[in-house]
Amino acid sequence: MRIIARLAAGALLAALLGLIAPARSQDQAPAGDAGKGKRLYLADGCFACHGRVGQGGQYYGATPVLAHSELPFDAFDQQLREPTNNMPAYAEGVLSEQEAADIYAYLQTLSGRGEAKDLPAILTH
Repeated sequence: MRIIARLAAGALLAALLGLIAPARSQDQAPAGDAGKGKRLYLADGCFACHGRVGQGGQYYGATPVLAHSELPFDAFDQQLREPTNNMPAYAEGVLSEQEAADIYAYLQTLSGRGEAKDLPAILTH
């Protein structure tokens, strides 16, 4: 009888921990396909404000750099769903979590802003 009670208590504890524990860690993004993400980023018009390679811009105030962002996926997804400033909202019915993960994966492949000293010199004649 004690063994059954211990097993039941263990199963209950495991179930509770499963409910309490997040589906993924805050720092880990779901697996995304960068190729699909690039297509979505361009097709959904993200590039219009954030630049073709996520470099940011001066539209509607300053739009943030998205290339190789240190922003965790959860914060990125939150901004997509309930944006601050002038960004349109992308509800899950419009952009699924998988599609958001694909865009995030694409953005992580981009190099981001480089240093001016690393830019090639422009030669004039």
